[in-house]
Amino acid sequence: MVVDANVALRACLAESGFDELEAHELVAPPLMWIEAGSGIRELKWRREIAAEVADAAFSRLGTAPVAERRPRQLAERAWTVAEELGWAKLYDAHYVALAMLLGMPLLTIDARLRRGASRVVEVIGAGTEELAE
Repeated sequence: MVVDANVALRACLAESGFDELEAHELVAPPLMWIEAGSGIRELKWRREIAAEVADAAFSRLGTAPVAERRPRQLAERAWTVAEELGWAKLYDAHYVALAMLLGMPLLTIDARLRRGASRVVEVIGAGTEELAE
């Protein structure tokens, strides 16, 4: 499954980490580590999580059982996806494009991404019964 930054962020903040997803092959575009790391940093900076929680989460991100995938056509396909779905930015389009290129479902907890992406790829919502399938 292609995991987006929101899924990775949630897993990194959980004590169980990525355990819930261990039965699945997880992949992500390079952007995922930047976005998830930025999310952890922002939560720490806003004092929404303690420094030690942020540090542990960032460490989990560095050892996440997610393989980085950057197919040669990723950027071009992301551009096309953003055009087709009417998105102004390319961030989410990279996850959708990777799922398309690899023929994998996209795992997200982002409702907006789920609505848009489900028009072009299989989308699974994290934290639902769908993960058990």
